[in-house]
Amino acid sequence: MAASTREEIRRITVLSGGHGGAKFIQGLLHGIAAGALPGVSREAEVTVVANTADDLWIHGLKVCPDLDTVMYTLGDGLDHERGWGRTEETWSVKEDLDAYEVPNTWFGLGDRDIATHLVRTQMLEAGYPLSQVTAALCRRWLTPKYGERVRLLPMTDDRVETHVAIADADSPSGKRVVHFQEYWVRLHAAVPAEQLIFVGLEDAAPGPGVLDAISGADLVIVPPSNPIVSIGTILGVPGLREVLRATAAPVVGLSPIIGGAHVRGMAEQMLASVGAEVSAAGVGLHHGARVAGGVLDGWLVDTVDEAALGRLREAGLRAAAAPLWMTSPAETAAMAASAIALVR
Repeated sequence: MAASTREEIRRITVLSGGHGGAKFIQGLLHGIAAGALPGVSREAEVTVVANTADDLWIHGLKVCPDLDTVMYTLGDGLDHERGWGRTEETWSVKEDLDAYEVPNTWFGLGDRDIATHLVRTQMLEAGYPLSQVTAALCRRWLTPKYGERVRLLPMTDDRVETHVAIADADSPSGKRVVHFQEYWVRLHAAVPAEQLIFVGLEDAAPGPGVLDAISGADLVIVPPSNPIVSIGTILGVPGLREVLRATAAPVVGLSPIIGGAHVRGMAEQMLASVGAEVSAAGVGLHHGARVAGGVLDGWLVDTVDEAALGRLREAGLRAAAAPLWMTSPAETAAMAASAIALVR
């Protein structure tokens, strides 16, 4: 397991979900370019390992929400007001699907966004794995801005989907299972999640380059992403948790819970579904310290959660408090700097 190092950090790997992770990575890259991160080279390379368990097939198209959110955010194409999809979007296709009374139009695909899904679907059906498809899409979104210094990798090329069991009085079992996207987008996570089912996760293999990105990193960061259905599914890919525990790089995370509530999304519901404590300390303890068999060396919480530091340190984590609201790239870079300083 890693100890602090004073060598220059040139290879950073980030395990990311969608909106929160993407915003953090944007701030991290801002900090690298500004020379504002302690011990980090201005030429540092960033590899993002993204969750793909939110993916779904809908209207015959393969949609990868977290991959696309990271890709659009870093490529300056994300609609930040919605937190997903393309800027300057139009909805003609969705309106016509509604007119045809096609099922599942609760998942809105914008006209511009559909182009990405068409390209992805055509390439997948031609036999290309998701990792190669993602690299091809990133040549439009990331390469012009970052060259080869930023890579986006799916956690796996295999099909993995998160499903949620909810109460259903009309079902013989008293439950029914819906895709995670239906739980989030159509139901707005407004009903309790009684069980999470990760279809295909146990049989998935790490995507090409994923294990090397972790084992060969100088630093691994777990940003403020959903700890159960984003970070949890990444770590659930067989072999990935083990390589994270074994890497020589320090591993630091930032809490997605501030003052007992999630900033965005449904971390509260997902933590409750697995019986985990909904707090900044609870998430850090859920991930656990590497010295005690977990995956983290350090855990950064917001200043309002400073009282949790004692519990975290007793559990073997280096812990500190800093402002964690990602209000701008500069503020987010300051968060990244605080997290890095914690494990250097």
